[in-house]
Amino acid sequence: MELIPLSGIDASMIDLVGGKAAGLGEMIKAGERVPGGFCVTVEPYRSGQLPERELAEAYQRLGGGRVAVRSSATAEDLPEASFAGQQDTYLNVEGAGELIGAVRRCWDSLFTERAVAYRAAAGIADAAMAVVVQRMIDPVAAGVLFTANPITGCRAETVVDAAPGLGTAVVEGSVVPDHYVLGEHAPIAADPPGCLDAEQLERLRAAGTRLQRHFGSPQDVEWAIDADGTLRLLQSRPVTTLFPQPPDTGDTRLYLEIGHVQGMLRPCTPMGVSLLKAGAALWFEAAGARVDRRDPLPRLVPIGGRLYFDVTDFLRNKGMRGRLGPSLEIYGPRVQNAVRHMLDDPRFAPRPGLPFHRGSAIRGTLRLLPVVVAGVVSSLAAPARGRARAFRGVAEIKRLLTPPGESATAAERLRWVIEDSHKPIMSIDMHGILGPLSAGMIAGTIPAALLKGVATEEELGTVLGGMPYNVTTRMDLELWSLSVRAREHRDLFLGTPPEELAAAYFAGELPDVGMAGFLQKYGMRAAAEIDVGVPHWDEDPAPLFATIANYLRVDDPAQAPDRRFAAAAARAEAMIVTLSRRARRRRPVRGRLAVFFMRRSRELTGLREIGKFAWLPAIQAARRQLLLVGADLAGRGLLERGDDIMFLTLGEAREAVRDGADQRRLAAARRAEHERELRRPAVPGALLSDGTDVETLAPAPPAQDGVLTGMAGAAGRATGRARVIRDPQGARIEPGEILVAPTTDPGWTPLFMTAAGLVTETGSQVAHGPTVAREYGIPAVICVRDATREITTGQLITIDGVAGTVRLEPE
Repeated sequence: MELIPLSGIDASMIDLVGGKAAGLGEMIKAGERVPGGFCVTVEPYRSGQLPERELAEAYQRLGGGRVAVRSSATAEDLPEASFAGQQDTYLNVEGAGELIGAVRRCWDSLFTERAVAYRAAAGIADAAMAVVVQRMIDPVAAGVLFTANPITGCRAETVVDAAPGLGTAVVEGSVVPDHYVLGEHAPIAADPPGCLDAEQLERLRAAGTRLQRHFGSPQDVEWAIDADGTLRLLQSRPVTTLFPQPPDTGDTRLYLEIGHVQGMLRPCTPMGVSLLKAGAALWFEAAGARVDRRDPLPRLVPIGGRLYFDVTDFLRNKGMRGRLGPSLEIYGPRVQNAVRHMLDDPRFAPRPGLPFHRGSAIRGTLRLLPVVVAGVVSSLAAPARGRARAFRGVAEIKRLLTPPGESATAAERLRWVIEDSHKPIMSIDMHGILGPLSAGMIAGTIPAALLKGVATEEELGTVLGGMPYNVTTRMDLELWSLSVRAREHRDLFLGTPPEELAAAYFAGELPDVGMAGFLQKYGMRAAAEIDVGVPHWDEDPAPLFATIANYLRVDDPAQAPDRRFAAAAARAEAMIVTLSRRARRRRPVRGRLAVFFMRRSRELTGLREIGKFAWLPAIQAARRQLLLVGADLAGRGLLERGDDIMFLTLGEAREAVRDGADQRRLAAARRAEHERELRRPAVPGALLSDGTDVETLAPAPPAQDGVLTGMAGAAGRATGRARVIRDPQGARIEPGEILVAPTTDPGWTPLFMTAAGLVTETGSQVAHGPTVAREYGIPAVICVRDATREITTGQLITIDGVAGTVRLEPE
């Protein structure tokens, strides 16, 4: 089938007619007014033979005259990629000869540099080109409408941009259009300014509502109004840039993204969220809280695969709402200001009642407080014993992990994952870890309050450098030791792709540099390691081989990570001596207390990573069991492949194991959604239930030319070439470069050891990235909005980890 009238097309024919034509056919079937036309299907494109005679005859049947010739690629106007402007459109084409030439030029536009790059970025490997031919109309006004606000994400607003004449000027951005934002039910002004009147705007809003209802998602619509006042719709496609909307609860809710505190902005798999909730529920039960096993942590809501916390009830509580802003400092200034902005919103006005069960809070406090206080006091009094107790706790948790044996059934394995995998770690005091960990965090923060006006932030940051006893720092230094052993095989490790080195390691074909021992200790680690759905280093050590290659490029002995770490530790000790003299002279009592806590911080604050480190073996063991369950389900035809189980929840996996539920379609859809979300460049830090990105509502900070503003992460200044990295997998960073990343977690930290500094788009001062940066003695600036887009690899930048700024240096 080579030519089809638009009225004969529907959504099922997208592979034949492309996205644009499929959308036009659906609009016609829905009763909307669409200029008449036809589609040249992908068959002539694929054969390379354009049916010129049939094309000319169809043109004459259309009435001849002027037509619009528009691309309609199979990878166009899709739910996950709009391809807006990536292929060509030709207007006012007249005559069969011109029409034939325009169709061929549309074909050619599939392979322009911009279209090829867009497909690659969207993860689309192949596409074919159909072409739409439609009658031209002469509009008095035209433009675009969005059935959701594309800037704020609000689903309750329709946005219309309009200009006199053809709408291409609006689409191309060559004019300043009239801009209208229409509330869902808000009345439209009787005499709105611009080229549209109230009646026309109401018709547009109604058309958008109909199209959104028909297509089932927010739509980006091109439209035109002709001289007779008739509204004609020229295109409707999904709005692909919107962040997924939170679940509908019938109420306006405010959600804060919490993953970035752990350095995790990539989407979490459904199994990862499910296991996290099930595991955490065990701790809350141990603390005396009432837990609904159907949803153990209802305030923890996955949205777009990211972890959000529902703070609505805290915001509406009269006693807590005033304290909420200062408590959000760990989120950075943008989110903090956004939440403060919501305090004046009448939807979050105070209401009676507490956001938690009073009885659960009292029971939890009575059980937890004595344990923590005793652990903190004893650790501050005898830090060496406190550290030993914490590391004994890690060993005890590993000892208590006893997964099912080889003969276990899938049902037994799944039951162990749900009921037993997290029991060892989720005791009330985490087997003695919680007290020393808390003591270290307290000791690390108190000196700032005691030395206010005596010591600068940079000096206090120096005290936290080269911090011993951090399990992540130890890991990175041990990886450096592997690279030292790899020097005699330098050409092999530098000249072979990391994936090939990983394959050779598993095949036993690599020189022994100590990788087996390293993986035995740290194989449960990776980027996004708290997600059970993510392969960890014991399954895929390629990132480690990439890091070893980075370390082998260090040719300046002074830049060796072990020397840099030791130098940071020496600066910290010297700074404590300096501050001790100054503080005791100016504030004798406070000075002595500050020195005590600074010394204790050197003994205990490095333990801040140990809680998560102790948790990882449980996640690793659960992953191994889940993969075995998934393999069993795949063998029974209930999943396509074993690791598809990571795109189910624990409950859905139980349905498959117990009841034989076929989960193939569900898992495939979830996997596709997850892969789309992996490509999302930005994630809202604060989100309303109507989809509004709250940061877009708060007043923007004053801009400075050539300066990006964020938040202080780790003290110090550095100038160097930027290295923008969005995923640590196989990443390369040259010694002395400044790492620019969306976020970081322990899976990223091996890159820090040769970097001159760190810039991230999210994070908090207590998150892994800036903490480890402080310990390595490198400056860090966090919460720099759009840093990975505003900064390019190779660009010379200067970062100030005290001021929280990144200066783009002139070349």
